[in-house]
Amino acid sequence: MILQSFHRACRNWFESEFGEPTSAQAEAWESIKAVNHNLISAPTGSDKTLAAFCAAIDALVQQGLNRQLSDGVQILYVSPLKALSDDTQKNLELPFNGIAEHLHWVGETPVNIRTAVRSGDTSAGERQKMAKKPLNILVTTPESLYLHLTSASERAMLVGVSRLIVDEIHAMLGDKRGAHLSLSIERLQRLILKSSGQHLQRIGLSATQKTIEMVTKYLVVNNNSKDADVDCVIVDSGFRRKIEVSLEVPGSPLTALMGNEVWEELYGRLVTLVESRDTTLVFVNTRRLSERLALALSERLGDDAVCSHHGSMSKNRRHTAEQKLKAEDLKVLVATAFMELGIDIGSVDLVV
Repeated sequence: MILQSFHRACRNWFESEFGEPTSAQAEAWESIKAVNHNLISAPTGSDKTLAAFCAAIDALVQQGLNRQLSDGVQILYVSPLKALSDDTQKNLELPFNGIAEHLHWVGETPVNIRTAVRSGDTSAGERQKMAKKPLNILVTTPESLYLHLTSASERAMLVGVSRLIVDEIHAMLGDKRGAHLSLSIERLQRLILKSSGQHLQRIGLSATQKTIEMVTKYLVVNNNSKDADVDCVIVDSGFRRKIEVSLEVPGSPLTALMGNEVWEELYGRLVTLVESRDTTLVFVNTRRLSERLALALSERLGDDAVCSHHGSMSKNRRHTAEQKLKAEDLKVLVATAFMELGIDIGSVDLVV
């Protein structure tokens, strides 16, 4: 079994926490340990991120125990949204703390694996600390990766990267942002080749990939040949989730500017929907509407049941709202497209 190739502390932690690996995890680990490029397609909630990280963390642990863990970033995780980046770093604390405990139990010395998030919310002071105190795992966004590559001091942190993990890779296809990330990845590969002559292992993650062959080419092909062979292992355990969709229109006449009658009808219907579910996520078009709708719903449901979420809010307020939603301490979160690419929010019953 693939878990037998892991260090016993890593293996013991995983078995005590999760039992047996999923088929996607087992297949991905075998391929990642063979240093193949990988595209992992698995449903939301199937621990795709753990499938990508576990083999990489095990390699860092074994390097640390053999006193071969070098300074500098070895694992680079890129996600399309700052909230997802922050959530991923927090979720890495679970394996780090668990493996440290199991290392102690088997009589091994602790391994200090250092991680950090680099995003638009990262202060100048935090960025300076990253440059002075080398990391092993860097969690970042496409735009922040570009900034890393344009700064001489921050670029030096990336010369030892061996694994690149691109989460929600489907969100990068077909627009300028995706093209920009693709260029950054090739710049990173050239930087690594120039420094060490090594090739970058690329791992893509997503629950939604169509067509999967196109996503594979985006991840690993860096030439202009449409018929080029793609040297990438595809781990496909996706499925089509059953979704119920309905379209509702207020009974009151709709006009260019909605009157109070329409708003009251809308508020009433939303309250009925929210009260019939455990957790509801409402998307709106503007920050102003996010605040207005959250205020109206809080007046009807209670201040502790409702929160807004948009780009003008501070990092701490957004993070608090996300964690309350994940813990099911909120009945409803009213968000703009700032959050549309997703975070690990647990179970949401209804999306409006």
